[in-house]
Amino acid sequence: MQDFQTAASVLKHRLPHSAKPHPRILPQRGISLTLLLRGDINMNKELVRTIKFTLFSISAGAIELVLFTLLDGFTDWPYWPCYLIALVASVVWNFTLNRNFTFQSANNVPIAMLKVAAFYAVFTPVSTILGNYLAETAKWPGILVTILNMLCNFVLEYLYDRFFVFGKSIDTNSRAKKKDGKNN
Repeated sequence: MQDFQTAASVLKHRLPHSAKPHPRILPQRGISLTLLLRGDINMNKELVRTIKFTLFSISAGAIELVLFTLLDGFTDWPYWPCYLIALVASVVWNFTLNRNFTFQSANNVPIAMLKVAAFYAVFTPVSTILGNYLAETAKWPGILVTILNMLCNFVLEYLYDRFFVFGKSIDTNSRAKKKDGKNN
C-alpha cells in the first residue's frame, strides 16, 4: 500500500493539471486514474456519497419489501403487479433522497427523472419477466426473487446515477454550495 501511495504522489506532481487521458486508455468521464492522481476526485467525498446512497437504498428497499409483502399477502394478485407497485414506490423515494442529499444535484428535475425512467424502461421489464419466471414457473419464493432484483438494482442504479444522471451536476445544489462555503 505504501508503494502505491508513493508512486501516486510522484505521478501527481509530474502530471500537469491540463493533462487529458487517451480516450482508449482511460475514460473521459467518471473516476479515472488521471483524475485521481491530479487530485480532482476527493475519495472521502466519494466514500460518503456511496454510504449515503447505500443507506437511502436500504430505506427504499424496506419500502419495497414491506409494500411487496403487503400486496403479496393480502391480494390474490400474481407476482408482477405486486413487484411493479412496490418498485415504483421505492424508485420515487430513492430518486428524491439521492438527488437532494447524496448527489446534491441542482440539475433539471424533469430531465433527471427522464434519465431515471430510461433506466427503468430497461430494468423493469427484464427484472419483471425474469422475476415472474423465477417466482411462478421455477417456484422460487417471491421474497427471494424480489431481494435478488433489489441487489441488482442497487448496483446498476448507483453506477447509472453517479455517472450518467447526476455525473456533471454533482454537488451543485444550495446545500452543497453552503457546505462548500464553510469548508473554504
